[in-house]
Amino acid sequence: MAGILVYVLAKDGEFNKNSLGAISEAASVVGSIGGEAAAVVVGGDIADDKLATLGNYGATKVYKVDGPEGVAQPAVDAMAKVMNDNGIEIALFGGGLLGLEIGAGLTARLDAGVTMEVTGIKSEGGRIIVERPVLQDSQIVDVAFNGKAVIVGRLNAFEPKETGGSAAVEPVSVEFSEFSLKAELVTRGEQRGADVNIEDADILVAGGRGLGEADNFKLAEDLADSLGGAVAATRAVVDAGWYPYAAQIGQTGKTVAPKLYLAAGISGAIQHKVGMQASENIVAINKDPNAPIFEFSDLGVVGDLHKIVPKLTEAIKAKKGA
Repeated sequence: MAGILVYVLAKDGEFNKNSLGAISEAASVVGSIGGEAAAVVVGGDIADDKLATLGNYGATKVYKVDGPEGVAQPAVDAMAKVMNDNGIEIALFGGGLLGLEIGAGLTARLDAGVTMEVTGIKSEGGRIIVERPVLQDSQIVDVAFNGKAVIVGRLNAFEPKETGGSAAVEPVSVEFSEFSLKAELVTRGEQRGADVNIEDADILVAGGRGLGEADNFKLAEDLADSLGGAVAATRAVVDAGWYPYAAQIGQTGKTVAPKLYLAAGISGAIQHKVGMQASENIVAINKDPNAPIFEFSDLGVVGDLHKIVPKLTEAIKAKKGA
């Protein structure tokens, strides 16, 4: 077993946060199994000195592949070649739809074992063990691998950690399969909500059925604006047409881990908890003192959100001198 290869997604010259977290996670465990934490970047037209900065997150080497960026099959070709040529048996992805697609293709290509929605990685007895939530996140199971392995993390499960250092950059020439070049990236779909990616937001104000109607999402939007954050929603209000699906958090939506998650009128069903329980600080406002969300909130406010949220927004604006 010779190290871990991490797929790094780049856009407009910047590296994806979840990819950086995956590098840090790989670097934290790779020493115990032997080898190094390496990264592979496909396309993106990124300068070598920029690629070398991935060493700041734990990568010792970056494999640079000239090819279509943001498309799954070319990445499968590239990663399979790098892993086979260098004896690397473990591939790691930070999560997201592209990571899931590349991971599935790479698993088939390498005839490897695969585990997705991973929230933690450790080593025991010289081999990698991954942690994966099951039964609607009520239990955690350990999964071990024999031979080659593909690991796809849950979004925001791995935190980027800057450790200093610079990575060596090695160009890799890949002969892409004919079918790998059939698809091309036309447009991106990362944006959640109006103009903010909720998966990367440090502050989220989430609205639920307690808001009463679609127009009342203005309360959440005003509060989020005063805090410098973004707006999210529960499945119930999305299904009701109150807010776009792109803002949905939960088992059938997005997984987030902001520094502050403020839930307004959200009961806290297990399906919603799955998508936001990793938040650093959870504040809930609900008129029902028995709402499940209070069981895992850091701060709970029992009361009418239609009175509390506007006053909170005013207080924040006043504090900021807005």
